[in-house]
This record gives sequence, C-alpha cells and structure tokens, in this order.
Amino acid sequence: MNRIYEKLSPKKLIFTHVCEVGVYIPETSNVLEFIRDGVRATLVEADPEVAEKIRVTFAANNVRVYPVAVWDTTGTLQLSKAASSTFATALPSSPARENDRYHVREELTFEVPCVQFSEIDDGTIDLLSVDIEGAEWYVLKHLRSRPKVLSLETHGKYYTNPYMPQISDWLHHHNYVLWYKDGSDSVYIAQGLFAVSFLDKLETRQAELLIRWKKLKRIFKKK
Repeated sequence: MNRIYEKLSPKKLIFTHVCEVGVYIPETSNVLEFIRDGVRATLVEADPEVAEKIRVTFAANNVRVYPVAVWDTTGTLQLSKAASSTFATALPSSPARENDRYHVREELTFEVPCVQFSEIDDGTIDLLSVDIEGAEWYVLKHLRSRPKVLSLETHGKYYTNPYMPQISDWLHHHNYVLWYKDGSDSVYIAQGLFAVSFLDKLETRQAELLIRWKKLKRIFKKK
C-alpha cells in the first residue's frame, strides 16, 4: 500500500479528484489506491511510451492521461533519460545529476510537448502528487486548484530541489503546513485540515537526520 494512502486512510477524508504529475510506471503510481477506489484521477507523464502504458493500464478507470511535460512555458521541452529518472535537460539540478552524477548524453535526449499546469488543472484537484525530477515548482507556480494534500519531491540522498525557496514561499503564502517527510518527498496539508501528530513530526525528524548524514558522508569522502 502506498505510504500517503496508508497515512490518509484513518483520517476519513473524502477525495473527489486526485492528480499525479510524473507517474512513471502505472504499478508504482502514488495515487494507485485512490484510482482503485474509483476516485477521478488526472495523470501526467512526459515519456510517451510510459504514458501509453498508463493509458492502457487504467483504461477501465475514471482516469485521464496527459502525455506531456509540465513546464513554465507551452511548446516543446528537451528531456534526458537516466534509467527511471527522466528530467528536463534545462534544469539546474535533478536527482540523477546530484545522486548518480549523471551527465547528459545526446543519444538519450528527446523532445516532448510541454504545457503550463494551468492548462491541465480545472480547479478541482484535492490531492496532488508531483515528482518531476526538479521541476515541481512549475506545477505550483501555475496551479489553479488548492488541494487538501500536496506531495512534492523535495530531496533525496545528496539532492535538494533547486527551487525550494520558491516552493517554500508559495506554501507559506497559501497556508500549507508540513505533514511529514520520507526519503524523497515532503507532504503538506492545508492549514487546519487535521493536526500534525507527534509521530508525524518524528518521522520528519528521522528523514531530515538521514538526509544530513548522507550529505556529510559525501563531504568526508571527498576529503
């Protein structure tokens, strides 16, 4: 069971429209259980081959698939493929570059259509999960909806999202609070949705300590 679904189940919240940007393979979707529960879902995946697999897998469900990248502009975008991590080549930083020291290779780059998220978002999304390898800010920047729950890839191993200052400012301005962190994602809730428990705060603290430890190990290795 997906972690976010597992943690939300006891809350007895009702979700009518979930959205995931950067799905990768359908079996690992962060909103898979919500789809199985019959909740309307919007899934965005830039890799056209993967997007087609998603479309076929969820053909019988209440799912709409957008085979595009989300970016700050509308047009085309160059992506670089690094195993399971496909990222916008123009980004200043991404997990593949920071964690795996990946160098862009021309033979593993390709172009896809890109849109601003406002062209996808109809204003009704109440749970949003975004994992697009460093471009998460461009989803928030053009977000019409005000979801109850937001999951964003913000960190991982040696990586920190290059747009964390902008993301943090947006979250503060729109009254979101941190619920918990895991190894790569930070999950936020609309202020007042429910109380953040001591165990949630402990989980966040453990994740932050692990991140710091990994970064310190990397520094010592370089010396």
